[in-house]
Amino acid sequence: MGKLLLIALLAAFALAPSPGPAGRNDPRGGDPRGGDPFGPDLRARIARAQAYADSRPGVTGIVLRDRWTGAVHRGPAAGTLIWACSTPKLAMAVDLLLRADSGAVTLTAEDRDLLHRMLHSSDDAAAHALWTRYGGEAEFGRRFPSYGMTDMRFSDRHPHHWGWIRTTANDLDRLIEYVLTRLPARHRDYLVRELRTVDVNQQWGVWGAGPAARPGNKNGWADDNDDGSWIMNSVGFAGPGERYTLALMNDTRVISGGYEAGQETTTKIAEILFSGYFHP
Repeated sequence: MGKLLLIALLAAFALAPSPGPAGRNDPRGGDPRGGDPFGPDLRARIARAQAYADSRPGVTGIVLRDRWTGAVHRGPAAGTLIWACSTPKLAMAVDLLLRADSGAVTLTAEDRDLLHRMLHSSDDAAAHALWTRYGGEAEFGRRFPSYGMTDMRFSDRHPHHWGWIRTTANDLDRLIEYVLTRLPARHRDYLVRELRTVDVNQQWGVWGAGPAARPGNKNGWADDNDDGSWIMNSVGFAGPGERYTLALMNDTRVISGGYEAGQETTTKIAEILFSGYFHP
């Protein structure tokens, strides 16, 4: 009888769900066996981050994703269309790398340098050179939805331009998810390195997660909104294995001091979510 009981216990243990890949670096990860997949600590941080965003000037779309458990937080403004600014540069990089794989284009050493500059310091001239050289809206624009940007809309205000697209935090969430899960490994690793080593002019927004989170981001900003106020956007990842992705789109509706206000808003959201959350 004792032997049969032991066998039954061992079988039950073997069939129990795994506690998931939270791991040593993130022991507070959510419980996929029926509890909150974000876990109580991160859930409380999400509530604080959303409350902070709601208290700030303008409107901020937020999407936080835990790629290990599948949990997603979408703020009330996650589907609000906001000017994309420079965030489509990440989609442009995806498109060019995949087109080169297919043989549709051949990227030169100069093109590769333009790609780096476009991602590293958000160089507009580099982006414009690649946009015009490789087909503009007719080529890039028709494939952007394939990378998750299904909400995006080109504008008649600045037609056929990579920066004057209205998009959503939901779009940017799907784009960074595409980068991390759908691209061939060599392209994924290349883009992760680029986003993790951006110039100081992009070290805000998701970067606010802090060095222990090893964040990476592609940011976009402009003061040429419909009313002259600032747009401050950031999309990227944080955590071991790029576990968490975060998409932030902030229409500050502030003209004077809008850049500083938007930078503070997006950076503080990432800080509330992740500062002190990861062990070195």
